[in-house]
Amino acid sequence: MENRQIKLNFQDTNGHCPAGEATGNRMIARGNTPVISCEGSCIRGEIARLAANMLAGQDGYGRGCHGEMLSVPRSAMAKWAGQARKIVVIDGCFLHCHGRMMEGVYGRDKLAVFDALAVYNKYTDIMDIDDVPESERKEAAAQVLEKILETMKTGAVGTDFTESSGACCTGAARSGCCGS
Repeated sequence: MENRQIKLNFQDTNGHCPAGEATGNRMIARGNTPVISCEGSCIRGEIARLAANMLAGQDGYGRGCHGEMLSVPRSAMAKWAGQARKIVVIDGCFLHCHGRMMEGVYGRDKLAVFDALAVYNKYTDIMDIDDVPESERKEAAAQVLEKILETMKTGAVGTDFTESSGACCTGAARSGCCGS
């Protein structure tokens, strides 16, 4: 299958989200690292979302709005992402939907893209979030959080994912990474 660039066009806006503006400006002032995640409707997206919320609760990180970062380029949220040294992207699976989109806007070097599914490696045949008990969802998300914190702390961000090295895929468009 041929990899090709896909261009997405959408209408610009002069609007701003008051909460996004306040959060973006606060995160810039603190120097926090933006964290975004898959928000897909499946269990894998839900686990990535839970892990992102957990990471955002750690010192030095903050939860970003990928919608604003991608589609409101003059917002404080987009400014925060643009000024950050790294943006942590927690993708729900090997498709790296958010990682691929963010790479197109912010560039590969700015991203630390994690494949949550590669960490807990379950629920590959389940779509519905409610088919997995809440306690299992939280346990899987905690495993993802632990792997991300370990990777960010050791500075291992920057290497392609392999089964033995962990779950970080810094650029989202590599062949053979995270099951792709």
